[in-house]
Amino acid sequence: MTTFVLVPGLWMGGWAWEAVAAELSARGHRAVPVTLPGLGERAGEDSGRTGLAEHTAEVAALLDAEGPGVVLVAHSYGIFPSISAADRRPGRVARLVLVDTGTPENGESLLSSFVGAAVPAADDSGLLPVPSEVAGVPEAELERYHRLATPHPAATVTDPVELTGAWSVLPTTGVFCLENGLSLDVARALHASGEPRFARLAEPGVTFFEMATGHFPMLSAPVELAEVLVRAAAGEGVGLYG
Repeated sequence: MTTFVLVPGLWMGGWAWEAVAAELSARGHRAVPVTLPGLGERAGEDSGRTGLAEHTAEVAALLDAEGPGVVLVAHSYGIFPSISAADRRPGRVARLVLVDTGTPENGESLLSSFVGAAVPAADDSGLLPVPSEVAGVPEAELERYHRLATPHPAATVTDPVELTGAWSVLPTTGVFCLENGLSLDVARALHASGEPRFARLAEPGVTFFEMATGHFPMLSAPVELAEVLVRAAAGEGVGLYG
């Protein structure tokens, strides 16, 4: 049995992982969907004061509670608190799985490194409003998404991540969602650029999967994503160059 800690991206809570968690449980594994502070059922009047430190502390506490051997799965924004927690607790993590996202460098924020102007401006409460249009969420899930998604604490996307590099020894798997533009070909081009931050893409212990779906595979292809996670936990996947 493998324990999977499932960290969602912007505006989402643990509810986004329900179908994936059910499939993992049916396969005999333990799934822990995470609702970060200030989101989902944890949203409240003080949500706008929540920062990346609080999100990181939440993931680190879960790693401590679950013990060593955890497969830590991060979707999109979720890589920021996840990689920070893994950097603090590398001995707790058996593998880090990145779902349609990259890895930040020390001192970067989501706003500075990944998406820039694609994130809407914060409101007076310090929250990022839920977008009205969400590419990659299937039609059958849109009503549920808009019913359950909550405004996201803005400080979490501007706070810089603090990393020592301890996380970089961890086996890592990237899951590329082809309909969102990420792929092995893109990763190979980044590696070929020679930038030091992309050198790790070709290291031993780093594997990849491609999924023919959009940016929210936990909503559009949960059974397939669960299969990928189980295979990733077993060390499967392809290297950058096969």
